[in-house]
Formats: sequence, structure tokens, C-alpha cells
Amino acid sequence: MSAGDPRSDAATAADGLSAANGNVAAKPVRFNAFAMNTVGHQSPGLWTHPRDESHRYTEPEYWVELARLLERGGFDSVFLADVLGVYDVHGGSPDAALRHAVQVPLNDPLALVPLMASVTKHLGFGVTVALTYEPPYSFARRISTLDHLTRGRIGWNIVTGYLDSAARNLGHTGQRAHDERYDLADEYLDVVYKLWELSWEDGAVKRDKAGRVFTDPAKVHAIHHRGEHYRVPGVHLCEPSPQRTPVLFQAGTSSRGRAFAGRHAECVFVSGPSTSVVKGYVNGLRDAVAGSGRSCDDVLIYGQALIITAPTRAEAHAKHEDLKSHIDIEAALALLSGWTGVDFSRYPLDATIDYLDTQAGRTALASFSSADPTRRWTVGEAAAFIGLGGRGPVFVGDPSEIADQLIAWQDATGLDGFNLAFALAHETFRDVVDLVVPELRRRGRYRPEVGEGADIAAAPKTLRARLFGDGDGLKPTHAGRRVRLGEPVADADDDVHPASASSAASTSPDGRGPTLTSLDIPLTEPVA
Repeated sequence: MSAGDPRSDAATAADGLSAANGNVAAKPVRFNAFAMNTVGHQSPGLWTHPRDESHRYTEPEYWVELARLLERGGFDSVFLADVLGVYDVHGGSPDAALRHAVQVPLNDPLALVPLMASVTKHLGFGVTVALTYEPPYSFARRISTLDHLTRGRIGWNIVTGYLDSAARNLGHTGQRAHDERYDLADEYLDVVYKLWELSWEDGAVKRDKAGRVFTDPAKVHAIHHRGEHYRVPGVHLCEPSPQRTPVLFQAGTSSRGRAFAGRHAECVFVSGPSTSVVKGYVNGLRDAVAGSGRSCDDVLIYGQALIITAPTRAEAHAKHEDLKSHIDIEAALALLSGWTGVDFSRYPLDATIDYLDTQAGRTALASFSSADPTRRWTVGEAAAFIGLGGRGPVFVGDPSEIADQLIAWQDATGLDGFNLAFALAHETFRDVVDLVVPELRRRGRYRPEVGEGADIAAAPKTLRARLFGDGDGLKPTHAGRRVRLGEPVADADDDVHPASASSAASTSPDGRGPTLTSLDIPLTEPVA
């Protein structure tokens, strides 16, 4: 880190820290891997580096290798980001994003989960799905299916979307306003909670071959949800999965996002270029969680970061300089334009960035403005900053120096761990696993390789149990445990079963209702 760079916060704070912590029982450093089913992800331009392998993202072996590597390194999970549109704000066109592989081409993240789960026992999977464009009824089934197939290791990163291109291609004129998307999300979560938590009772599935009963109908309930945005009258299609509700991830740090996280999130990701910015996010999130009647310990907060390391300090800094030479400024500006909704192609690189309140990502520009109130970032500086690892700090040094910086940031901000981006696939994560993890373990600040708390020889746990050490399900104070089933309501708009619609009827002699006199039953399957 260079002097005067907000990324150097950790370097000064780390002096003497490892020795001081040597005899203190401090909370461990936790790692998630930040990845995407695409080329490059958070470091636009680095795909051109001769050692990068992210062009292999369409190969199953690429993801199997990553899963095994992260499992070996004791990572909590791999967090799979996603968007449903292209970054077309820059220049009013997707050309820059396409030219530089700025999160396009992009494949579906959920399809990767069974592949990676099949070669691991402990690694969790946080998948990003934008609720704005997916009906809650069908989405609940997709997640329950993945929770079954992973034996309870699935998490859902709740996003409302921020790209207008996604809204337009999914039948909308544009995306909803920022806070309105969160209002929609609150009701969406209520619907899926009812499906996951209440529709099927424990013990509903009998699997009784002798009695010829697979499921006890008395223990399966229609949710009868009728709200402003959704009507879901029926039962959940899936039997209860190991966690019922997936571990709930979120990344919003706006005021409305914090309120939403306080009610719903179990893991939160934050991004900021300095300890002061990240500490503000962490404190605000903890307050929101407490304000919702939950314990502050009910949420784990991970800060985005990039680690560049090598066996020696000189090698690490040489590697850093080499990586910086592959940063693509236009690609970084295409990414930043999409995050913020501001077309940075219209501004010269020496123009200063001030906070702009947009309907895309409100915190993307604010984090730069608040990182150092005495500094005014230029467009070019911001592009160079996010061009390597996104909006988080870049830690550079030998393993001991990296451990110092990580611990310093964690202790200064209150973070629980780090959501690690990569510069080169899979070299960046391999360096972390082979060099940094052993150093953190030596200091007692990481999940041990053997003994109590280790994964080796331990029975596989659900992701929630592995993260929090409690049960597999939501805690009693969580919003998902507070929902209630709705009451049946007759509605003229309710579907009529095709058989009854084609039936002839007459009034019964006692006057109590219609008596069926004929019934037309089709002898072929209905055509979709």
C-alpha cells in the first residue's frame, strides 16, 4: 500500500498487533470467496493476464477445482454474484462491457451449486437471485431443491436489482425506485417464509410403505397469502429441507437497505475503501439488527477485500505492480457506471466525483466521498481503485504482513470476516489458502485444521450450523419465525378446476347445493 492511500489504514494499525493478540482469545478471521459465473468479475481487465484462467468459466472442471481449493482452505462459503442485465450505462451502450468482458458473457450461478457440492462436504454456497423478477412460489421450490441436494449448505443473497437493462429485458419499462424495491422485497420474504417455515409441519412426511401414506395431508397447509404485490394461496411444493429457509445474505448498506438487513439478513457483505467507511457500515447494521429485536451476534458481516501475497514482501509487491499493469480503465468505468447509474464516459478522467443520489447503487459513490472527507476523488482515480478488486481494500505483503493487515481491519471495523475477491483465477485464492491461512491458524485467528472446530473428520453440518454453532433453522427472534398463515378467502378470481368447469349440475333435492349429473374427464394429458 502506498502512503496517503486509504488502503494503507491497515498497515499502520497493524504495527505490533500480532504480538499483542498472541495471548488474547480474539474472534477468528472468516473468509468467503467472491466469485461469479463469468470472466473476471471484480477486476476488469485482469482476464488478459497470461496466468488468469477465468476464461475457463464454462468448464465444469474450473468450478470443481475452485470448490476443492476453498474446502481445503476452510472457507465459510463461495458467494456467487449475479446480474440479469448488461452494463450499458457507460456511453449508453453495452459495447465497453462486451469488449472488455465486464460481467458479460454471464451464466446462471445456481447451476454451479450441485456441481461444487458434489466434491465438498463443508463449503457453503451463497447464490444471488434478484427477487424483483422471479415469482416467490417457484423461487421457493428452486432453493428448497438446492438445500436438499447440498444437505443444507445453501444460502440466498437477496438482491432487488439495480440495472435498468435487466428490468427492460424482463418486461418492465425500467426498474422500480430504490426504496420501493425494498418494500416489494419485504412482502416477498413474507411469502417465502410462509412456504418454507409453515406450509409443511415437522413430521408431515411419513414414508410409510406399509400404511401406504407418504405425506400426512393434515400436516400440510396452504399459506393463503394475499398482499399488495403477491397472491399465493397454495402449499409449498417441497417437503422441508435441512435448513427450511436458506441462510440469508444481503449487501445493502443504504438506510433502507440497513432496515431490511436488520429484519432479515444473517450474513451481510459491505464494501468500502477505508476502515472509517466500513466501520460506519458495520455499526449501522448492528444497530439495525438490534432495532429489530435480534442479537447483534445473529449477523455475520464480511468486508470485501483483495489479497495479493507471495512468500516474500518483495515478491508480493512485484506481483502487485504486475497486476496493476493489466487494469483496464474503460472497463472499470463501465463497471462503475453500471453500479451508480452515472455515465462516466461523459467526464474527463481528472473530473472530481461528488456524491450523487441515484436509483442504482446509492453507496457506490458515497463510499468514495466519505472515505477521506479532505480528499476529492477524480474519475480516473476511482476507476484505477476499483479496477483491481472492486471497492474494497487491497492487502499486499508476505503472509505475516497480510495477517497483520487483516486482523487490523477486522479489529478496527468490527467485521467478522472478509469476502475475498480475486485478481487471477484461481491463483489469488490458491495463494490465500497456501500462504495466508496457515499464518492465521498459527496465530489462532482462523478455523483450525485439526481438533475442536476443524472440518477434518467432523460430521458435515448445515451452513447455518457451521456459521453460528446453533441449530439448522432460523433463530426464534428472526422475522421468518414470526410470520403466520393467512385465512382462506373466497375470490371470484380464484382458479376453477377444469373438470368442474366442464361439468353439468343441478340443484340437489334438499336444496343444499348442486348435484353433479355428468362429468367430462379428458383421457389425454393437458397440453401446456
